[in-house]
Amino acid sequence: MQTVTIAGAQVPAIGLGTWHMGDDPALQAQEIEAIHAGLAAGAKVIDTAEMYGSGRAETLVGKAIKDVSRDQLYLISKVLPTNASKARMEQSLDASLKRLGVDHVDLYLYHWRGQTPLVETVDELQRLTEAGKTKAWGISNFDVADLKELWQLPNGPQAAANEDLFNLGSRGVEYSLLGWQADHQLPFIAYSPVGAPDQLPTNLASNPNVLTVAQRHHASAYQVLLAWVVSHQQVLAIPQSSNAVHTKENVLAGNIQLSAADLKLLDEAYPAPTKKLPLDVL
Repeated sequence: MQTVTIAGAQVPAIGLGTWHMGDDPALQAQEIEAIHAGLAAGAKVIDTAEMYGSGRAETLVGKAIKDVSRDQLYLISKVLPTNASKARMEQSLDASLKRLGVDHVDLYLYHWRGQTPLVETVDELQRLTEAGKTKAWGISNFDVADLKELWQLPNGPQAAANEDLFNLGSRGVEYSLLGWQADHQLPFIAYSPVGAPDQLPTNLASNPNVLTVAQRHHASAYQVLLAWVVSHQQVLAIPQSSNAVHTKENVLAGNIQLSAADLKLLDEAYPAPTKKLPLDVL
C-alpha cells in the first residue's frame, strides 16, 4: 500500500474524509460503520474540521474512535479563518479535541486564509504544537504564492502539509504547486479526490478511459481515480463515503499500481495543465 510521511509519521496514502458526515442522526450508525470499515481495511488518517456540520463531523468521529487505540489513528482537524487568531485558536482547538474525545490531534490545519495576519496565525499554530495539543500544523487551500509568503515567516517552514482540491478532472495543482511542495518537502493532501458533482462538468467515474483502466485492474472506476491521485509522490487522498463497502474499496485502492499505459490513457481523457490555473476550491 502506498504511504505518505507527514512530520515524520508514515501513514497509508488513502485516508477517510468526513465532510457532510454527522449531519443526519438517522445515518449515524451507518457512518460509524463506514469509518470502522475504513480503519479495518488499513486506513489510519481521518480528516475532519470544526466547520463540517458546525462540529457534528468531529462529534461523529469521536463516537467512531472511542474504542480505537489512539496510536492506530492519525487525526487531522482544521480551524476556521474566523478562529485563526491568537485570541481564539486555542479555544477552537480545545473544542475540537473535546468533540473528538482525544487530548491531541496529529495535524491541525488553517482551513483557508482569512483576515488575521498570516504571521499571527502561524505563530499560534506553532505555539499549540509546542504545547502538545497537536503534533504538527499545516495549511489548506494555499496556492504557490501563499506558500512562498508563508515560507518567509519565521515559523512558516514548520508547516507539515498543505491540503487542496485535486483529482483527475481538476489537475491545476500539477502545473507548479505539486513541484513547489516536493522541492520544499511539504506533503500534499488531496480533498475531493474522485471529483465533486457540483464541481465537474462530467462524472469522472463514467469516462470510457477510466472504465478501461478499471477493467484492466478488476477494480471500480472510483478505485482507479484514487490510485491515480496517490500515484503522485507524497500525496495523501481523503475520499469521503458513508457506505462501509465503498469506504473499504476506497482504502484498498492504495494497493493498485497503475502502469505507464494506464497513466497515458487517463492523460488522454483528462490532460495535464499547460499553464497556471486558479486554485480550485470547494
